Amino acid sequence: MTDLDIFHFDETRENFEDFGQSNGERFWYARELMTWLGYEDWNSFSKAVNRAIGTCTTLNISVAENFIQCERETHDGKINDYKLSRFACCLIALNGDVKKPKVAAAQAYFVSLAEVLRKYFLNANNVDRVMIREEITEREVTLSGVAKGAGVTVYPFFQNAGYRGMYNMDYRTLKERKGIDQNRSLLDFMRKDELAANLFRLTLTEGRIKKDGTRGQYPLEQVAEEVGRRVRTTMIEETGLRPENIPIAEDITLVKRGLKKAHKEMRKIDRPKRKALPGKSD
Repeated sequence: MTDLDIFHFDETRENFEDFGQSNGERFWYARELMTWLGYEDWNSFSKAVNRAIGTCTTLNISVAENFIQCERETHDGKINDYKLSRFACCLIALNGDVKKPKVAAAQAYFVSLAEVLRKYFLNANNVDRVMIREEITEREVTLSGVAKGAGVTVYPFFQNAGYRGMYNMDYRTLKERKGIDQNRSLLDFMRKDELAANLFRLTLTEGRIKKDGTRGQYPLEQVAEEVGRRVRTTMIEETGLRPENIPIAEDITLVKRGLKKAHKEMRKIDRPKRKALPGKSD
C-alpha cells in the first residue's frame, strides 16, 4: 500500500477529487476535508485552517477567494463551514498534523499535483518557515519599540547583542560563517527550528525588559545578550547542536515564490473552461 492508497475519504467518495463540488469554480467543504484528513473535531482542525489563512495573508494571496465562509444544511442541521479552493486545501494539508497518516499522504498528493511544489522545495517545514519568519518580523517591530522606549539609541548594536549571546559571535561574522551574502537577512536561510528559537529569544527579551524595567543602551544590550545565551544553552542541551553549526535552509524567498506560483497553477486546474466561439476551435 502506498501513501496515496490510504488517501481516501470513504467508500462512496474514494479520493480528494471525488468530493469536490462546483459552482463555476471547483471547491471543497472544509468539514468534509477535515474528515478526509483524519481529524475528529473542528477545534483541532481549525488550527490548520487558521494557519493556512495566515499563510495566504503573508503571501498577499486573497483569503476571500480561497476561504469562502458559508452556512449549509446537513443531516445534523445547519453548520458553519468554508468553501475551499484547491490551493486552500493544499495549504491546510501542509499545515496539518503530520502524525496523522492521511495528512502525510495528503501532503504527498498535493506535491504530486504540481511540479512547482517540488521545484520550490514546498513541504510542511518550509511552509512553517514562511509563517515563523513573518512572526519574527512582527516581533522585531514590537521589540524595537520597547527597546527604544527604554533608552536604546542605536538599535543595531542592541540587535547584534542578542545574536552574540545566542551564537557566540556577532551577526556579520555569523553570516560569513554560514555563507550568507551580507546584503541578505540570515533569517531568510534559517531552518524551522532555528527560526523558532530566534522568535523565542526575541519574545523573552521583550518580556525581560518589561519585567525588570531596564533602561539605557548598554544595560539593554546586556539583557539581549544574556537572554541569547540562555536560549543557546537550552538549544545545546536539548539538541546537542550549537546554533552556529545548524545548516542553512533553502532561500525563503524561493519558497514564497513557489507558493504563489502553486496558487496560480492550481487555479488554472479548477477555473471554468471558456467555451469556444462558433466556428472557432482551441
